Amino acid sequence: MPYITVGKENSGNIDLYYEDHGSGKPMVLIHGYPLNGASWEKQLTHLLAAGHRVVTYDRRGFGKSSQPTSGYDVDTFTEDLHKIIVQLELKEFTLAGFSMGCGEVARYFGKYGSKGVRKAIFISGIPPFLLKTSDNPEGVDKSVFEGIEKGIVKDRFAFFGDFFKNFYNTDVLMPKQVSEQVVQASWNVAAGSSATASLACVATWLEDFRKDLTKVDVPTLVIHGDADRILPISATGLRTAKLIPGARQVVIKDGPHCITWTHSEEVNRELVSFLG
Repeated sequence: MPYITVGKENSGNIDLYYEDHGSGKPMVLIHGYPLNGASWEKQLTHLLAAGHRVVTYDRRGFGKSSQPTSGYDVDTFTEDLHKIIVQLELKEFTLAGFSMGCGEVARYFGKYGSKGVRKAIFISGIPPFLLKTSDNPEGVDKSVFEGIEKGIVKDRFAFFGDFFKNFYNTDVLMPKQVSEQVVQASWNVAAGSSATASLACVATWLEDFRKDLTKVDVPTLVIHGDADRILPISATGLRTAKLIPGARQVVIKDGPHCITWTHSEEVNRELVSFLG
């Protein structure tokens, strides 16, 4: 299995598991919380068939990557992403994020600029800024995130069980658009993640990406479901599209948070069209 070393913790390396498939213009797919790179399986086949080179990886603390007890902040996550891009010598690449992964996409532009980046894609993204503040009244009260942290500390396995109900809107879309087995498989991946990462990542959801988004100067696609219960479109996708000049916005009707699975045909069609 291929790994890229991005750091050390005491006597051990911090290694990120990645997969690199296909040929053509490369794109890097960055997964959401609390999943791994394999969560892009509905997109992988279509992107490869359309002639793209596709790189997926597991964020530190998740999937087959190392599970250190440090480095769970947006800047470090973005540095990890940059190390993968440099190591694989990617050029003219597209950055595509899902949910929390969109934070790395935004911060990449803020931290490294757009050199070498061909296009950007935000799917069910966390930007621009979730936390409610005096200059961000559309945000969510901090007590909500404190409640999430308490739930994870008390019993993260039970938390994941409730989380995925709203991740897929199971009360509405099961079993026609998402099966019980898919939800269970997602829970299994989440359960295998680092307990430290499961908790520490919550704080990264409060990051302010507004300035980062102003640095996005490549063709951009923003896709979001209008029934997203995890990251409501009014606080996220709609605002992100407005902050990026010329961004193409696609709203998936009745789409939950994980539109990459439940509405994969629509998402894949938009991705292939946008990538050209």
